[in-house]
Amino acid sequence: MSKAGEESIRSIINIFDDAGREGLQDTPKRYLKFLKEFTNREEVNYTTFSSENYDQVIVMNEIPFYSLCEHHLAPFFGTASVAYLPDDKIVGLSKLARCVEYYASAFQNQERITMQVAERLMKELQPKGVMVKLTARHLCMEMRGVKKCGAGTTTSAMLGVFRDDASARNEVLNLLK
Repeated sequence: MSKAGEESIRSIINIFDDAGREGLQDTPKRYLKFLKEFTNREEVNYTTFSSENYDQVIVMNEIPFYSLCEHHLAPFFGTASVAYLPDDKIVGLSKLARCVEYYASAFQNQERITMQVAERLMKELQPKGVMVKLTARHLCMEMRGVKKCGAGTTTSAMLGVFRDDASARNEVLNLLK
């Protein structure tokens, strides 16, 4: 880890506390190690297979994710639901969860993660449509500012047929309930 990085963290701690006290002495090193581990994204290899004429919606619900608010550097966390209507290809199911994890593992905002996941899956799978829904709790809102513990925020992105066709959109929304 960078000594300059550790000193920067130590300086911030010293604004509010004594960075030299026993419990905080190694905190700058641990914090930098956490940030490096958390933001070390592992690229996803989107292994696809023939859809074998499967032409119904595929949904993965309750994908847990963690991220860091780019405005306050505080954590936010929640679950994602990802749905797609295949055309010629289906993807290994783990890739849906890995895609969410990839985009969440950074300094982010929830809206951007939602769009990045949807756009990436459209690009990689070339399906008829993609729907992504994230529901999250933001500690920057729960611990400071308005201090509304437990408030959830939901964002969604609909691309392709889910955006353009009301009956397809209603079908996928019913599956996400």
